[in-house]
Formats: sequence, structure tokens, C-alpha cells
Amino acid sequence: MQDLKITIIQSDLHWENIGANLAMFEEKIWQIGSTDVIVLPEMFTTGFSMNAKKLGEMMNMRTFKWMRQMADQTGALILGSFIANVHDRFYNRLLWMEPGGNFKTYDKRHLFRMAEEHQVYSPGESLLIGHWKGWRICPLICYDLRFPVWSRNRWNASLKKPSYDLLVYVANWPQVRANAWETLLKARAIENLSYVVGVNRVGLDDTGVEHSGNSSIISPKGESIFTVDGEEVIKTIELSANSLQAYRDRFPAFLDADDFTIESEEYEERDLGGLS
Repeated sequence: MQDLKITIIQSDLHWENIGANLAMFEEKIWQIGSTDVIVLPEMFTTGFSMNAKKLGEMMNMRTFKWMRQMADQTGALILGSFIANVHDRFYNRLLWMEPGGNFKTYDKRHLFRMAEEHQVYSPGESLLIGHWKGWRICPLICYDLRFPVWSRNRWNASLKKPSYDLLVYVANWPQVRANAWETLLKARAIENLSYVVGVNRVGLDDTGVEHSGNSSIISPKGESIFTVDGEEVIKTIELSANSLQAYRDRFPAFLDADDFTIESEEYEERDLGGLS
């Protein structure tokens, strides 16, 4: 497993304007040098909108094609969520897009009822763990951060190691709860002995919600490698594979973790793809 270069883009968003957001992020992506992974915020094409009937896209449409083009042109894995329309059911769907067009999806499991997201969108039914550049990566979305059972880094008996190395959250997390965002990102890193990356938006959306960013990269010890407040920023950080393995060797707390099952008829853990 080699070191991994990951780039986060913390940005304001054009409210419910897919074309303007795609054009903006394309300009930002071209400012990035060599990198392995590019992470965009939650609902990066629209903002956190409940107007799914108007804005929902079927797979292989505009956002999908744009992400494939960006992945092909940069040679990087690109992660970000958008409003997906699947037979007139709507999902807050994270798209994992690799160069060459291989892709995976994760649908947000925990829907933010305080904004009535659960009245508009359908919940996801499975966890995604994908493989990229020798790393095992688990991407999640915003409110999922509050539910540690869902993100628990279980022991993988066949690999003789934890299930993933990097936990990624894309978000539209409001400024009023910034302390919870910062605290929970560190908690997820500590309890899962994993790097954690959280990418949030900035700015005021059209519903009056202010976002302060606070995008962060956290070490497996829960220490902040990088964090930024309310400004737009593009930042690339190299994650050390050796540091991760050395810490897990010194402090293998996962060997004492409790076993459990998630009681849901729909639950499935997907561990997709070979090492690439």
C-alpha cells in the first residue's frame, strides 16, 4: 500500500443550479496538480435541496458524465453526492467515479429529518467499501457522521486487518453545529483506527442556512492534519500508509471490539473491487 494523495475542495455552491456548479468545480479541479483522490461536498451540484422532482438526475446523465470526464482527465478517483432519480424514487447518492468509467454508488443511509430529507429521499440500504491505489475507502454522507454503528470499522478475517483505511464524509453541515462536526470527525478516526476526511461546503444557502466549512483531515490518533474554516479552499494532503500501519500495530484496539449485527432487512455491506 503506497501513500495516498487526497484533495479536498471546500466551496460555496450555486443554489439549485447544476450547470453553474459543474462549471465552477471544473475550474477548481484544473487548479489541482497530481493527486489520487478528489473529494467534493454533499449535493455539490445543487446545494442541500428538497426540490428533488425538479433536480433529480438519472444515472448516466449530466453529473455522471461530467464526473467521468473529470476522472478521465485528472487520472483521479472523484467522490461527491448528487440528487439521483431511480424510477421516480430519489436518493442523496454519492458517486465513486474512477478514470476509465468504473463507478460505484453509496446512497445516504441516515436522512436528516430536521430538514424533512426523509420525506423526500429514500434511505440507502448498504455500506460501500471501495478499493483505490491499494487503499480501502468507505465514503459516507453528512448526517451519517452521527451514527457510529453504521461506520464501524469491523475486523476483516480474510484480510486479517480492519475493513477500511480511510473514512470519507461529504457534507452540507451547518455552522450552528460546527462543534459537533469537528468533534465527531475526530471520534470516528479514534474509534475506527482510520484516517478520516470531512469535506463541507461554505456560504449561505437559499433556505437561510450558513455553512462554515471546517473541512478536515484527521489522523487515526484523532489529531488534526489539516482543517480550514469559512473560506473556499483547495488542499492536497498525502496520507502515510506506513504511519497508519505502524499505529495499528502498536495499538490494535480493533482486536478487542465487540461483535454486533445491524437489525435491518435491507442492510448489506458491500466490499467492492480488487486492489487497483
